[in-house]
Amino acid sequence: MAQIQSFRGLRYDLKHVGSLSPVIAPPYDVIGAELQEQLYKAHPANVVRLILNREEPGDNATNNRYSRAARFLNNWRSEGVLMSEPQPAIYVYHQIFKYAGREYTRKGFMARCRLERFGEGRIYPHEETLSGPKADRLLLTKACKANLSQIFGLYPDPNSASGALLDRAVAGQAALEATDHLGVLHRMWPVTDAKQIADVAAVLAPQPIFIADGHHRYETACNYRDELAAANGGSLPENHPANFVLMMFIGMSDPGLIVMPTHRLFRGLPKLASGELIQKLGPHFTTRLAGEGADLAHTVWGEIESSGDQGALGLFTQADERWVIARLTDEGRKRMAAVASEHSADWQGLGVAVLHRLLIETILGAKELPKPRYVHLVDEVVESLDSGEFSLAALVMPATVDHIRAISQHGERMPAKSTYFYPKLLSGLVINPLE
Repeated sequence: MAQIQSFRGLRYDLKHVGSLSPVIAPPYDVIGAELQEQLYKAHPANVVRLILNREEPGDNATNNRYSRAARFLNNWRSEGVLMSEPQPAIYVYHQIFKYAGREYTRKGFMARCRLERFGEGRIYPHEETLSGPKADRLLLTKACKANLSQIFGLYPDPNSASGALLDRAVAGQAALEATDHLGVLHRMWPVTDAKQIADVAAVLAPQPIFIADGHHRYETACNYRDELAAANGGSLPENHPANFVLMMFIGMSDPGLIVMPTHRLFRGLPKLASGELIQKLGPHFTTRLAGEGADLAHTVWGEIESSGDQGALGLFTQADERWVIARLTDEGRKRMAAVASEHSADWQGLGVAVLHRLLIETILGAKELPKPRYVHLVDEVVESLDSGEFSLAALVMPATVDHIRAISQHGERMPAKSTYFYPKLLSGLVINPLE
């Protein structure tokens, strides 16, 4: 049962910052050094100083990027840069963006969601997590005592019941607006009417929640809650804020829910020519030589994407700069079932699973490779291949929302970077205090 709760969020006071656009940022894990510097320069109160504070010379155990983030947060609150919502609210959140030549609007809302460990309730993960990012986010949470960014949660809403309620709740109201560095327009409305909040909560109550993005931060929230409970005699009051996490809720049928592919560029593999690769793929894939040159990636991807076939891969061999289109055969499915027997048929059928478990690890025998470069646009693939750094590139279909639902409910997690939901949710629209 999904239990949501309104809360008095912290948000920027426009009288102090003038506009939201200079103070917002994408999630910390997509901010590289160059973008971090741009965000630092955009505004002295940009939220990047909280979510991804820079390391400085002389940092130590007591004075570091986490303690600096906490000082910024406390100073901004005391100075009025951040204000507390006058009444408990949920926050309707729309993102207006263009993708593949069309304009979309993705709709949802932010609220507190009661935490439960994966496997103990009806909140499901779909990707594996790593210890390093969780340790990093836990240090930040302990320093700031707040959720600085929201988890991205999906829920079944085939009849758009909650969407209709939320549309009525904000009809005719002016939105808070921000435009991010990619040109995506973000709109937010606080909703404080208790009846409207209760109606939305009732729609969500029986539904499972699937984590689309923010797995590390969700598990961090659970770890923070448990540490705080241990320090307070083993438990917290039922409605203590640390029993909840800030989450964005989006219906799985929302027409603005776009899942982009995550293509792979591999280092460390032997430099096979296309003919050698085709020979190795043998009975597990049907293969066709598609042509020569990195620029052909657009044509190859167009064929794969239009087919909708998870078993179709576009493979570029750097040794002779040729593209091979490979499609999984029945023999390949049998081999995949054998080498991934610990997983369900749904997991075995994922394009990213076929690529990594069957092709890379089994057929090519490469189980200890450097981390691939992950890119989402075909133009990025072409640009990366021009460097000559990568011995093999793979164009691969993304997992769908239906895959997330099925595989999550099997109690499984997908391979890393199976999904990329576009656009990313903004940090800095609202902060959830945990005290």
